[in-house]
Amino acid sequence: MNLGENLLELRKRKGLSQEEVAEKLNVSRQTVSKWETNQSQPDFDKIRPLCALYDISANDLIMEDNEDRSYNTDSGIIKQDDGFRRKSKAKLIGLGIFLYFVSIVWVMISIPVMVMDPIVSCAVFLLICGVATSVIVYSSIVYKKKDFVREKRKSESKPILRVIYTIVSLVFTCLYLYISFVTFAWHITWILWIVYGIVIEVIKLIYMLLEKE
Repeated sequence: MNLGENLLELRKRKGLSQEEVAEKLNVSRQTVSKWETNQSQPDFDKIRPLCALYDISANDLIMEDNEDRSYNTDSGIIKQDDGFRRKSKAKLIGLGIFLYFVSIVWVMISIPVMVMDPIVSCAVFLLICGVATSVIVYSSIVYKKKDFVREKRKSESKPILRVIYTIVSLVFTCLYLYISFVTFAWHITWILWIVYGIVIEVIKLIYMLLEKE
């Protein structure tokens, strides 16, 4: 039994109409109808009222197709080993950021200090950047959230992150163009985009840590 069928069955057991449920939850009747026909899912802040209305636990309400899910009623977050997943993802992102820093340090010391062949130095630099990017992409794919959680996060937090990303992008674009046109060192200033990538990942990491707390 999926979530919509479960909600429909629970409402019938209580002998309530969709209008009555909508009034108690402060939503429209159409919203209740969409929940019961699986056209949409209840927002996080409606899970606890639904549980109270139907006298069931959050875990029983959200149980779908025998898939074991748990619901944290204190934080309002549906999770499946969520803490472990976030911690693991944060570690991988942190590793990717560290490798980006290593690549920059490598460029700074390999040629002027170690007197290494520029071609070899650049090859190693690109290799480290490739590994760093792979680690970050891997973490994003493996620890991708469930659709239910992702849609909620998109409505709550993603707009804030998008604004931050836009501001950072504009700052780095202006900085890149200014430095490049002033110094004409186009062959070097592209490194700013590596720094840009690091800054973006640091922002993601900080957000994840703050969100976890």
